[in-house]
Amino acid sequence: MSSMKQLAYWKTYFTPNRYSNDLIPDQTGKVAIVTGANTGLGYATMVALAGRGAHVFLACRSEERALHAVEEAKQEIKEKYPRAPAPNLEFLELDLNDMSKCKKAANEFLNKGLPLHLLVNNSGIMTTPFALSADGIEQQFAVNHMGHFVFTTALLDRIKESQPSRIVVLSSHSHERPVEGGIDFDTLNDEKMSTIVSRYGRSKLANVLFGKALARRLADTQVYVNIVHPGFVATELQRHNKDLFGPAVLRILEAITAVMAMTPEVGALTQLYVATSPEIVNKDIRGRYFVPIANEIQPSAYAQDEALQEKLWAFSEKLVKEKVRA
Repeated sequence: MSSMKQLAYWKTYFTPNRYSNDLIPDQTGKVAIVTGANTGLGYATMVALAGRGAHVFLACRSEERALHAVEEAKQEIKEKYPRAPAPNLEFLELDLNDMSKCKKAANEFLNKGLPLHLLVNNSGIMTTPFALSADGIEQQFAVNHMGHFVFTTALLDRIKESQPSRIVVLSSHSHERPVEGGIDFDTLNDEKMSTIVSRYGRSKLANVLFGKALARRLADTQVYVNIVHPGFVATELQRHNKDLFGPAVLRILEAITAVMAMTPEVGALTQLYVATSPEIVNKDIRGRYFVPIANEIQPSAYAQDEALQEKLWAFSEKLVKEKVRA
């Protein structure tokens, strides 16, 4: 990352927050899907949307964990939004590790006959040990990008029918640290050609590339696609750090996290900004990259490379044709 980019990014930590829960407009009548809504940022996003009246689907792998989150959310919403009606929350089974199951999840939602005003692609994994997905694809790339690619594109016609609508793509500051060349399509599954950290960076770069390519495809619609880095947030996403750094370093990281990391409620504000703020429509904001809290900066040069965006799109479509069962 260049020094100018570093300055632009870290400067946002010393600027006033540009969004808050108090600014979220009424979401009554809106239907939303939040992936990974049972915990962390996804849970905080779900609570904020449902507390403002949205009908929210928790798209998660575990029904047990999702239903437990629903019960917690109902109580939290009752306390935070005492005048709000009873929240409308539903579970939607989604396994991002399996592209056919992602297509199935999309179809299950479509069969309900509901509109879809908001899709928040929140779920993800970070710095996991090398593994392949159910489709034989490097797992961080598969879960963080391919699962959401399949799920989103399968829902796209319904999202367009429901416009004005929005798609939020979660990425990370780590998109600045991918493998050499950005994405090594020919050696994606070769463990020796990447590290546990660069594989995560590659998957997060794919998120930005996908978001920008999708926004360009929807430029003549009222579907607003934007990309978010939520910041340094204390969530379960860091649960694999023990394997990566060892117990001694992990204790130091946990101490730093306790002092410096944002809570999920604060960390979710940037994605809630692009999901709900009237500015997005009024200023025709699309294909942009936002960091905490609701500050726009430019992503990496790789992320802005339209040729790489289109190469990823074509590669992703090819994988879908090869792997997804009808």
